[in-house]
Amino acid sequence: MIPRTKQFKKELPQHLKNRVMRENIARAAWLSVQKRNERVAEIPEWEELREKASRIKREVIEHLWENLDIFQENAGKRGIEVFRAADAAEANRLAEDIARKHGIKRIAKSKSMLTEEIGFNDYMQEKGLEVVETDLGEYIIQLAGEAPSHLTAPALHKSRREIGRLFQEKLNVPYSENPEELTALARQVLREKFLAADMGVTGANFGIIESGQIVVVENEGNARMCAALPNVHLAFIGIERLIPRVYDLDLFLTLLCRSATGQKITSFVSLINGPRPPHAYDGPEKVYYILVDNRRSSFLQDEQLKQALYCIRCGACYNVCPVYQNIGGHAYGWVYQGPIGAVITPQLLGLPEAKDLPFASSLCGACSETCPVKIPLHRLLLYQRRRIVEESLSAGVEKAAFKVFAALARSPKLFAAPGRWIGRLQRLLPLQLRAPGWSKSRELPQPAKQTFREWWGKDADGVIHGR
Repeated sequence: MIPRTKQFKKELPQHLKNRVMRENIARAAWLSVQKRNERVAEIPEWEELREKASRIKREVIEHLWENLDIFQENAGKRGIEVFRAADAAEANRLAEDIARKHGIKRIAKSKSMLTEEIGFNDYMQEKGLEVVETDLGEYIIQLAGEAPSHLTAPALHKSRREIGRLFQEKLNVPYSENPEELTALARQVLREKFLAADMGVTGANFGIIESGQIVVVENEGNARMCAALPNVHLAFIGIERLIPRVYDLDLFLTLLCRSATGQKITSFVSLINGPRPPHAYDGPEKVYYILVDNRRSSFLQDEQLKQALYCIRCGACYNVCPVYQNIGGHAYGWVYQGPIGAVITPQLLGLPEAKDLPFASSLCGACSETCPVKIPLHRLLLYQRRRIVEESLSAGVEKAAFKVFAALARSPKLFAAPGRWIGRLQRLLPLQLRAPGWSKSRELPQPAKQTFREWWGKDADGVIHGR
């Protein structure tokens, strides 16, 4: 996916004007938050579980390279071939090499934000291989030629009427907006793709260090089909997605499923054990892992940003974010959106490429409160803002304004004077004063006849002191 993060401010108005999209997202986000809150309320010790998960992820990240070595060794013992990719280009080349080795022509793929990040689909299709998304949401946006707009619900921005028209156009079927009929149509098409696929590609929700297994969490069964039906299974795994033990799955599934979809447990939880043994009748003959860095290791050099690597990709911070609810996922211009996207994208792409994203936040703190692994997202957003300012990447007008403010703030008399004179000017003019940017959606408040400083300086007799 080609980033459009530099166009964030320029393209923002068109997203704000898309009323249908905003209504679709607001409705879906509200429902997700409601379901999540209902499930969380069933667990009195929820905060203790969040704290425990945060500690576990912190320990894993603090010793990440050692843990990756152990994970790779244990996966190898299961007959799984493991490769490491420093960046997107290397990850895609490795995947192509695997495909060429086995004569792959058709790939069935389940939802994976990591493959979106590295541009896997476009790369493989340019090499002449067919790649079909099998998650329903991903299949919809693949037909539409769009990018995902949410971590767990890629087609969150689309209504069933839009999907009905899309299926009518792309699949040449009668129009329907009935969800069951639309799902049945997609199932009919995708069943043939599953049976014809030479290789299945999945992501991984967790990699288990002690066993070398990966865990895939889903609701549709398509990821399990991708991992089990074709003769070759390839899994892309972000290097940060590790947890220590199978025992820890209970904790992380409890947090992930409730936070992501408001469920006690998803419909399918698959543990990938490796190639099928000689006596088995199903499962892949070959299993490969590609562990992808792609600038994740740069987080380890920063004591603040390394906390972002705790993320378990639940999307809960998207759902509670008032900014995301109003601009949608596509406005962010890349794979990761919402609060977590605004934190990690400047690091993954570079500060100059995504310097506006950390400022797309009200800093209300709802994201930090809802994060199941207690990432202090609002504080990390402030941290990224500070880095952007320190790198002189913020707007020149903004820097000049703050320099003026700093000069005024050093002198009580200078600080008071502008407010007093602007207030008098605004009372004299018949028209409402306008401030650039601010007045597009707000009105400057009419000043009081008496300033706060004047009011504060008065004693009981109405005498003003301190002049």
